[in-house]
Amino acid sequence: AFPDAPTARAPADGGTHLSVQNVDMCQQINELQHNTAAFDNPNLVVRRGQEFLVRVTFNRPLAQNDDFQLEFLIGENPSASRGSLVAVTFNSRLGGPWSGRLVESQGVTMTLGITPTPNAIVGRFRMYVAVVAGTGMRRTKRDGTTDLYVLFNAWCKDDAVFLPNEAERNEYVLNDHGVMYQGSFEAVTTRDWVYGQFERGILDTCIYILDASRMPINDRGNIIKTVRMGSAMINAQDDNGVCVGNWSDNYSMGRPPTSWTGSVQILLQYAKTGLPVGYAQCWVFAGVLNTFLRTLGIPARPVTNFVSAHDNNGNLKTDLICLPDGLPDYNNTKDCIWNYHCWNEVFIRRDDLPPGLGGWQVVDATPQETSDGYYRCGPASVIGIKEGLICHPYDPGFVFSEVNSDVVFYQRDRYGILTPYWVDKDYIGKAVYTKSLGSNSPNNITQNYKYLPGSAEDKRTMARSEEYGVERNHSELPETTLSIIINVNLGQEVNLQVDFNNHSDVPKTIRANLACSVIFYTGVRYLWLLEITPVTIMMCVRVCVAVKSEMVKLTANEYMPYLGTQLCLHFIVTGQTEDESVTAIKVLELQIPTLTVTLSGLCRVQQEMFANVTFTNPFNFALKACRLSMEGAGVMSEKTRFYSSDHADVCSKC
Repeated sequence: AFPDAPTARAPADGGTHLSVQNVDMCQQINELQHNTAAFDNPNLVVRRGQEFLVRVTFNRPLAQNDDFQLEFLIGENPSASRGSLVAVTFNSRLGGPWSGRLVESQGVTMTLGITPTPNAIVGRFRMYVAVVAGTGMRRTKRDGTTDLYVLFNAWCKDDAVFLPNEAERNEYVLNDHGVMYQGSFEAVTTRDWVYGQFERGILDTCIYILDASRMPINDRGNIIKTVRMGSAMINAQDDNGVCVGNWSDNYSMGRPPTSWTGSVQILLQYAKTGLPVGYAQCWVFAGVLNTFLRTLGIPARPVTNFVSAHDNNGNLKTDLICLPDGLPDYNNTKDCIWNYHCWNEVFIRRDDLPPGLGGWQVVDATPQETSDGYYRCGPASVIGIKEGLICHPYDPGFVFSEVNSDVVFYQRDRYGILTPYWVDKDYIGKAVYTKSLGSNSPNNITQNYKYLPGSAEDKRTMARSEEYGVERNHSELPETTLSIIINVNLGQEVNLQVDFNNHSDVPKTIRANLACSVIFYTGVRYLWLLEITPVTIMMCVRVCVAVKSEMVKLTANEYMPYLGTQLCLHFIVTGQTEDESVTAIKVLELQIPTLTVTLSGLCRVQQEMFANVTFTNPFNFALKACRLSMEGAGVMSEKTRFYSSDHADVCSKC
């Protein structure tokens, strides 16, 4: 190892010694071959496991006895034994693990080919040319223009991130924008997101994140360690990471999560200040982590799980507790059901797992539970989750419960005793979506995570998960003859229709309760909105199933004052007879105004054009404190406008 400062030179030999006049990193040629030309970076960016060219011009043609090497250093104390100092030779003399060859010799200029190993350290390397002179070495002076970045390589079959499909590489490594799927399973909405992995400063920021984590340099070629560190550092829960999570609806000390249009501003602010950025929720964590991963060359995509369980007990039961009258007991319910939850998948080889468990792996930066002492999750094999192989690293059991939990309803008596009365095995994990290749339409990948509920394969998976210690619900409850269906019609008013179904051949008298709350999309209650005390319903016997409907109307003035960022309406109906109880849940998300973007002007480089953004308030009351943010990767940085009227027409130059 040696420092960056000039080192001792070998003695001069009469002015005929070999010296370096110029080093050309062949940036245009290399970046085209390495699929890195999109990076807005003055230095060369290459991918490991693939040859890149360097042209070195000497002061004279090389003689037979002349010898030189290229040296690549990374970190503060580079060491050949740790892979952070690599010497590349171009003759029979033994060098480091990277290979080198003489591609072309023209007079005093040598074109050299250097191939980093497929497991090389990822990051920014310093490069020197060292000429052998007698018993010493003459090394070039420190020159920042010859620094280069080495990334993971999804095009290299020997790299742990190799992705064989070209269309998938273009989408999951090179695409710098995408969409997040939100809302509810019945009403899916989309949120555009600018990843911006090629924007100026983003690559340096991602390396800064690894530096801030104090991740050892020699671990930065290990895909699993890099992914786990990224998952931990994108949230600021316990390690001064990038994003501060906030689900309180009070964002006075930062920006609302819904105001971000992409990852670039978040990452650049973090690099500039060194302080966590407020605020984020699950899709923001997923978007920023996706940028981090794609920037480093790791194939990655965000996914959304609709009706996602968050189980605090580490089992496969999401426990929802009700009071004796059937109303929700929020004070004693610790588990929750998210309307949706966004996480990421990375495509990597898993040499640490049994064969067949590589490919897509779940990684989650949203701080929910700790893993090895840090708030992070994954990588967990998606195939392993589907097969119930939750004994392997890292955190597959938690993800398994997010898509497979049973929802168990308990009634809590006045002594605090919990008695299960209703189990819904099909409510959780309704669908898992990700962006389709080459379009913004959703790709339903639920079948990657779970078999068809009730199938033989599904039963085998559930049994296998229990063999690894995960507790499921085995309450022996009587067959119920009742069912409840909640239908909602959303307009200026919310019209709720509750259908009570009697499947038996005897009359039933049902005492029903309806509770309506404003909740966060995480299922956490914000406030009570409406409570209808027990209604007695008499259901007579008919030849077919008896149905009795009850209607409830909720005006806009009743619910709109309480709705804010990512808040929605939550209805829960419980029906009780003398010998059985049933419960139904309905979550209603309000549709936000649609934005329409039209372009005018010539779409040419260095030519001004205009983007016209229009939205119309669909309600009969004014919207207040509206914020409109807009950005485009490679086109314009983020711009923001504030409005308080019920109609707005915005025109921004880009």
